[in-house]
Amino acid sequence: MFFIEAKRVAVVILGSLLMALSLNFFLINANVYASGFAGAAQLVSSVLKDQLDMTISTGILLLVFNIPVFILGWFKVGKGFTIYSVLSVAFTTLFLELLPLRSMSEDIMLNAVFGGVLAGVGVGISLKLGASTGGMDIVAMILSRMQDKPIGVYFLVLNGILIVFAGILYEPENALYTMVALYVTTSVIDMIHTRHEKVTAMIITRKADDLQQAIHRQMVRGITILPAKGAYSKEDKNMLYVVITRYELYDLERIINETDPQAFTNIVQTVGIFGFFRKENEKLA
Repeated sequence: MFFIEAKRVAVVILGSLLMALSLNFFLINANVYASGFAGAAQLVSSVLKDQLDMTISTGILLLVFNIPVFILGWFKVGKGFTIYSVLSVAFTTLFLELLPLRSMSEDIMLNAVFGGVLAGVGVGISLKLGASTGGMDIVAMILSRMQDKPIGVYFLVLNGILIVFAGILYEPENALYTMVALYVTTSVIDMIHTRHEKVTAMIITRKADDLQQAIHRQMVRGITILPAKGAYSKEDKNMLYVVITRYELYDLERIINETDPQAFTNIVQTVGIFGFFRKENEKLA
């Protein structure tokens, strides 16, 4: 357990460093904006400096913007997830303050692409291990548990606002290159983590009841238990069939490893579902 948590902390710090490198070395000086709260902090910092002659760094604004989200996440998502989010934002702010602000290239396209790649890797590896980069990750987690709607819609709205303001306040081409950076970031996150909002887990186990109870202690998700029989061993087992959001994937993997390390799990992409998908505010029957 200690090794797993230490690994998650190390990955969160690495993700924070990559995000800070993306901003300070590629995106900020090019006026190309990152996705989510980082992009919002970047835009507000630029506006304050250019319009009001006030200098407030992107890192400080990122921390301030995340405070109310941390409070909401603590009560609605969980203490563990929120603690890693706090850790991520704190280190991102620290690295943004420590690293110099410089341009690696004068080509705005190169800045958009490489900045997008670094940001995507930073977010993707954090999500892969069940951690978070704060901001929209927490908002997405809350919405994924409360509403059966694609999380991408909410990301699209916030990032769309960033793109519009980038085009209005600066050159229209800044908005276009911001779209390029956001597309690259999203594509990299999809490659590292998973592009689908929901996935289906089929778990073959000898401890169906124990595993079902362990999952329900952590998640509010319906589970179908089917009889299964090994073709080679002829041993009677059970298959747990459960649909979850991608934000719950790491927690499910951890639960399975702790309850039945010998279980065989197949994760498949779920393009769409019809019928009832349990939400956070609906109790188990």
